[in-house]
Amino acid sequence: MKNQSITNHIDWITVGLFITLVILGWLNIYSSSLSAVTGDSSIFDLSQFYGKQLLYIALTFPLILVILFVEGKFYEKYSSIIYTISVLSIAGLFVFGKSVKGQANWYSFGSFGIQPSEFAKAATALALAKYLSDVQVNLKLVKDQIVALAIVFFPVLLIAVHDPGSALIYMIFFVVLYREGLPGWYLFSGFAAIILFILMLITNNPYIVIGIAAVALTFNYFRSRLIERNIIASGIMLVLVAIFSFSVSFVFNNVFKQHHRDRFNILLGKQVDMKGIGYNIHQSEIAIGSGGWFGKGYLEGTQTKGGFVPEQHTDYIFTTVGEEWGFFGSVIVIGLFVTLVLRLIYLAERQKTKFSRVYGYCVAGILFIHFFVNIAMVVGIFPTIGIPLPFFSYGGSGLWGFTILLFIFLKMDANKVNEW
Repeated sequence: MKNQSITNHIDWITVGLFITLVILGWLNIYSSSLSAVTGDSSIFDLSQFYGKQLLYIALTFPLILVILFVEGKFYEKYSSIIYTISVLSIAGLFVFGKSVKGQANWYSFGSFGIQPSEFAKAATALALAKYLSDVQVNLKLVKDQIVALAIVFFPVLLIAVHDPGSALIYMIFFVVLYREGLPGWYLFSGFAAIILFILMLITNNPYIVIGIAAVALTFNYFRSRLIERNIIASGIMLVLVAIFSFSVSFVFNNVFKQHHRDRFNILLGKQVDMKGIGYNIHQSEIAIGSGGWFGKGYLEGTQTKGGFVPEQHTDYIFTTVGEEWGFFGSVIVIGLFVTLVLRLIYLAERQKTKFSRVYGYCVAGILFIHFFVNIAMVVGIFPTIGIPLPFFSYGGSGLWGFTILLFIFLKMDANKVNEW
């Protein structure tokens, strides 16, 4: 009866948004997969993507029940163990991982596979929430900052070897850390590094970038109050900018793989390749643009049916929405995601414990960065880095990973009636 009473406090608005997104996701996977089907085929056909996805969805509901019927304190008490197991599962890929499209980030079980990086997001969020909820932790102190950043970066370093795109998602934890007291200069430095990186790729001249940085630092120096001016600090920052600028070319040419370099060059207009690496994004833009205001109608997308957009059932699933449902349908889908994220932020703010609040913000942040980057990717304003659209993109690991992430928080939110 205790579990039943807690279940009654589940936020059904969030559950309704989850179910709606999962159903819409499957409908679009079904549509994007039909181009490969010859003759009549059952929706339960496991040889088709939509058949497998239906199985994954069916297995999601017993997974949800397990999450909800486990005591809420379990996730806090054993967060360190969950995190350790998750990190070890990623490390195990170096020995037992199956290579798919050049990335050994899967464990293979016959025709099915498990991608541990999808589950590591929830594990990292739990570990970070556990650490930050310690009353002795103060993110104004360097020693506590180092531990918090290590919790985030340890899985990132392991994941980045196989899947740099998924590793970038973990940067959203910086926003959560900032919310909990991390000094703002961390975020400022991160945004500044991104801007400098892009400027270097555009100009390919470190002296121009250093000059721009010098002008910006000089302007900031003289606009600051006299008591805040520090010419030594400004000089150190300029030196760091210079070092960073000269290192970009080396990293870009020696650390990035060729297909990553091509994607950045195409995005920045430095390379045109409509038949090679740029084909995906070009066809994606055509498909979305052809949908117009109201779309061509469900199952009526010519680009979708023709199979012109590669990997349309996974990373490019939003192109099916754009072509068949049009601008208004796309706005509705985006609105559902935005509503879900805002609802999670609202739930996080009303938590009675710091642990559940921090975890709630992690969940909202991870879902937001996924849907934002994925849609930006398919409309051509962000390089293709293989980021799935939550609850829409094909795949069991992604669906289960996001489900675990979300419903652990819903369990915590339901359990707040028992917390004082």
